[in-house]
Amino acid sequence: MAIAASEFIDQLGKLLGDTEVLSEAEDLIPYSFDGTAALKQKPWCVVFPRSTDEVAACVQLAAKHQVSIVTRGSGTGLSGGSVPLTGSMVLCLVKLDRIIEVDAENLTLRAQCGVITKEIDDAAAKHGLFYPPDPGSMKISTIGGNVAENSGGLRGLKYGVTRDYVMGMTVVLPSGEVVWLGNKCVKDVAGYSLKDLFVGSEGTLGIITEVLLKLLPRPMARRTMLAMYDTMEEAAETVSAIIAAKIIPCTLEFLDQMTLKCVEDYSKIGLPTDVAALLLMETDGHPAAVEDEANRMLDIAKKHGAREVKMAKDDAEGARLAAARRNAFSALARMKPTTILEDVTVPRSELVKMVRFIRETAEKHKLLIGTFGHMGDGNLHPTFLTNEKDTEEMHRVEIALGEIVDKTLELGGTVTGEHGVGLAKKAFLRQQFGEGSYQLLRTIKFALDPQKLLNPGKIFD
Repeated sequence: MAIAASEFIDQLGKLLGDTEVLSEAEDLIPYSFDGTAALKQKPWCVVFPRSTDEVAACVQLAAKHQVSIVTRGSGTGLSGGSVPLTGSMVLCLVKLDRIIEVDAENLTLRAQCGVITKEIDDAAAKHGLFYPPDPGSMKISTIGGNVAENSGGLRGLKYGVTRDYVMGMTVVLPSGEVVWLGNKCVKDVAGYSLKDLFVGSEGTLGIITEVLLKLLPRPMARRTMLAMYDTMEEAAETVSAIIAAKIIPCTLEFLDQMTLKCVEDYSKIGLPTDVAALLLMETDGHPAAVEDEANRMLDIAKKHGAREVKMAKDDAEGARLAAARRNAFSALARMKPTTILEDVTVPRSELVKMVRFIRETAEKHKLLIGTFGHMGDGNLHPTFLTNEKDTEEMHRVEIALGEIVDKTLELGGTVTGEHGVGLAKKAFLRQQFGEGSYQLLRTIKFALDPQKLLNPGKIFD
């Protein structure tokens, strides 16, 4: 049943209290966009529930009046997943921010969805434990957003992505019904794995309000190394050689020269800026194994053309080097008014071809593209430095992105490794999936959300 905005907002105020509902135009501005460039639109209102029950009540009210719902955490998403629609309600979950339990005996942690990702690992560390997923936004992104987007991170090569650590969750369905999925059991094959259906569903199937996460023992030792190269191809070949040698580093990151210069200008920690590419390599685990792997990786880097190799003298220097890599996006964003951080992944054996193609595409279309990423798992972030007000240049960006996506799929890759589909990548999804698989996605969506109220227009129309 359709309803006027003012009446709907009044009813939300009665449910949550007027202080937990925003509806004034200027108050809505920060919630009209996320971390994705050039995408923005104001909703009807923003609400701040403080519990699962309040989330369910808001969803029930929206379902009754057919008001679309866009769930939001910190708004750090890079595919437009939390960009609202006109006439929608933004459900901002940052006030569900409590760590409920750390169970050291069962190696699990239970938290509400609004807890900051780094706080999850900090809480685990107090018990000698470790939460491995580490997206670049970990100091500000929420764990609920990480689960909804199936976020990756620098440690993904060795430790996997968010999905690999989700053991259970509380979900509010589009009807407002609340369900619990999963448990603390390491083995459980009872029925469909429903929790996995919601991991990476980008708020289109249900609203995740609590998560149960698997933890690991904290690594005893870590070594961080740098390798500098005169060509990007030599860096990519080193990555392939390390994996072929059956070494699985904790981190195997890549920065091209443009990114490297921006990062050094931003962080000023003494990174070389006269090289074409830099690899950041980390190994962790038992001290003896760490020392052996570190030395083997340095030898492989030298054999594959590294101009210089360097090992961090201690953990503090290693942490500074890793932090500099995490700042790559922020550093590049200082170059131009608009920064479009893209996300494609290819099989590791195709890295050299993909890196070369991105560089050639930038030259062909006369664009600035800084490339960095998680080279150990084939996930690259070609980053367009542009100006969204320059219509002609943005057109060239659009053409170049289409060519990069085509090449990615030609090489057996995926259009998104960790940022999600959202609005930014939905035009390419059918191309990757093929018609049958694409229609299966739609069938699942509309079976669970027949009114099409949850994050409509994301992933597919």
